[in-house]
This record gives sequence, C-alpha cells and structure tokens, in this order.
Amino acid sequence: MKIIFLTVGKKGGITDDAVSEYVKRLQKYISVERVILPNSNKKKENETIAKHLSDEDFVVALDEKGKGLSTLELAKFLEGKMISGEKKIIFVIGGAYGLDESIIKRADMIWSLSKLTFPHEIAWIVLAESVYRAFTVIKGESYHHA
Repeated sequence: MKIIFLTVGKKGGITDDAVSEYVKRLQKYISVERVILPNSNKKKENETIAKHLSDEDFVVALDEKGKGLSTLELAKFLEGKMISGEKKIIFVIGGAYGLDESIIKRADMIWSLSKLTFPHEIAWIVLAESVYRAFTVIKGESYHHA
C-alpha cells in the first residue's frame, strides 16, 4: 500500500521540516509520497486536487465536519486497508479556503483531526504525525502510550 499526502501550500519552513521528519519515519513501514500543490483560489486549487485523484484511489478528505478518530481507531482503519489490499490512500488537505464540495463528495472517507479549525500547514503536521503514530501502534512499537 502507498500513502500520499496531497495538500495545497508551499515547501519550506518549519512546517516542511516537521512533515519531512514524519514522512522519513513512516517510510520505515510503508511507501509515502508528498504532493504539494500551489496556492491559488479555491476553484483552481480544487480542480488541481481533482486531477490527482483516480477512481481506484481511496480518498480521505480532511474536513472539520468529518468523523473524528482516535489513534487506535486510525491504526485499525489503516491496518484494515492494508489487509484488504488497498493500493493507495490519498489524504487530502485543502488550502486556506478548504475543500470544494466536489472533493468532499468524491472522498471515500471524511476525517476531522479536531473540532478546531487549523491552518492547513498545521493540519499537515498533525496528519503526518498521526499516521506515523498509527503505524507504530500497528507494529507494536512503544511510541504511543495508551
């Protein structure tokens, strides 16, 4: 299985450093790719996002109205996808204006990191760390203290 973090934004700065660190750690367990799309207006951003999604992809849209998951629930979800033979999971974070309804409708799952609204740069760090933490749970490592 491959995980893709698809987000709108720009490379560089502490956000990029933090996400790079978690991606590096994740590569110990699974194939991971980061795709960063340029900031634009909401319509153009969402058109660009849509071009990166195929019918075969399992798409997880991050949206504040989505379902919340605990670390253990996320680990169970990811492990289930690996067992079922899912080829690719794409986690999508929109830009400053969020995701268009067309992307939300296309998503196979809508996930909320929190009831709070985060800037997309912070959401990206939380996402990368959360997925890494879930994989340490799957592998029975001691990173997560539950």
